Amino acid sequence: MKFNVNQQDFQQALNYCQGVIEKRSTLPILSNILLNAQSSNLTVTATDLDLIFIHQIKNVEVLEEGTTTTTSSTLYDIVRKLSSGKKINLTLNEQSKLHLQSEKSNFNLNCMSASEFPITGEDFNQDVFVIKSKQLLKLLNKCKFSISNDETRHYLSGIYIHKTEFEDKNYLTAAATDSHRMSISKIRLDKDIVFEPIILPKKTIFQLCSLLDNYDGDVKISNVKSKIKFELNNSVLISKLIDGKFPNYIQVIPKNNQKKLEIDLKLFLNSVDRVASVSLDKKDGVKFEISKDNLDLSVNNTNSGDGKENLKVKFEHELDISFNSRYLIDVASQLEGDNIELYLKDTGSPALIKDPSDFDSIYVVMPMKG
Repeated sequence: MKFNVNQQDFQQALNYCQGVIEKRSTLPILSNILLNAQSSNLTVTATDLDLIFIHQIKNVEVLEEGTTTTTSSTLYDIVRKLSSGKKINLTLNEQSKLHLQSEKSNFNLNCMSASEFPITGEDFNQDVFVIKSKQLLKLLNKCKFSISNDETRHYLSGIYIHKTEFEDKNYLTAAATDSHRMSISKIRLDKDIVFEPIILPKKTIFQLCSLLDNYDGDVKISNVKSKIKFELNNSVLISKLIDGKFPNYIQVIPKNNQKKLEIDLKLFLNSVDRVASVSLDKKDGVKFEISKDNLDLSVNNTNSGDGKENLKVKFEHELDISFNSRYLIDVASQLEGDNIELYLKDTGSPALIKDPSDFDSIYVVMPMKG
């Protein structure tokens, strides 16, 4: 195997691989990436057995076709430190070492046989649908911060994605909750699709978001039984799904929250962030003391002190309620309009939060006691 590849193209591919490969794998081969040079393409593959990432670099000068595997972290560390955009020459020598040369740098990297690399073939070509990358990214970003970190309830460790209908229109809807807060968002589909409900794992979501951040175009999605496949222009991500039943989230959405609190989004976000500075672990609640068109925010921490701030708001009632500051900041950071709307009921009931500029997303946050 012998090929020449552009440093930037190679670095980008290897960078994506770092998000897939586990830092402490019991199987040495899983610390490696598979390199396959064929015709004028270099295909880079990484896997942790639950997630497979395949990226194709085109217009590579392949002098001798071939395939091998080498340690991902070492190769990435070298490539990212080489001069940007320069040519990298790679050769698999007779001692099964991968020789890397660029400008005045020379490295010989240990390899393992490509035959040891675990690749499974799946037939996904049953029901494929296409979605715009920016739409999919928005859907995931609106929900991912609400994913649970509680490993005992594995069915909450991802985003529930399913097809819904509303007023004869088809939507792809996403929901996530950690039982303290919940995010729901949907995107309109051009046509009806065949898509079974799935729970997409957290690691897959973050890997997919990093791909979508740098891509503007169509994403092909297809799923088969316990796996799902995302196809971007030069990248493919195949993931196992979470086996479990997502709770009926619809019944958790508050129905009778009539007390509407409307606040300037930027002022609210900055104020909550400031008063929460005295709370070292963000577990101290931000107390809302709300009267007509007035909001007093306060945080009191026995170790570090207290903070207070006043905001002019739109509100026609009187109510005291406390929230986890991190939950409020996470939600507010995803809103796109000028204002944030909180629909409240009483001190002990969850708040329904809406973005006036985005009718397709809602959030629910549980209050804190005390």
